[in-house]
Amino acid sequence: VQLVETGGGLVQAGGSLRLSCPASGFTSENYAIGWLRQAPGKEREGVSCITGKYGSTYYAESVKGRFTVSTNNAKNTVYLQMDSLKPDDTAVYHCNLQVVGMNYWGKGTPVTVSS
Repeated sequence: VQLVETGGGLVQAGGSLRLSCPASGFTSENYAIGWLRQAPGKEREGVSCITGKYGSTYYAESVKGRFTVSTNNAKNTVYLQMDSLKPDDTAVYHCNLQVVGMNYWGKGTPVTVSS
């Protein structure tokens, strides 16, 4: 399984970014795929995820109403639409896939939100 995140960058507060993470190398529909982030000097935290079989979603309280997780029709790419970005959203965002008892990570894409 390979996870490669794209879409990070520098944006002003109030702006938007869309992260993408194509996921290949698995066929099971019993999976959860999503995003975690790690800011400098802080622990990694879960941001959002979506399940493969039923499309259930999860959002951290800090991003509810601002971020939207989705997949494409083939369910092999996960997106994170980030709106109304805040400086506190500055972090490296990692794609994470949990499937068949395994946990996979991408290397991350940096997001910097300036005030």
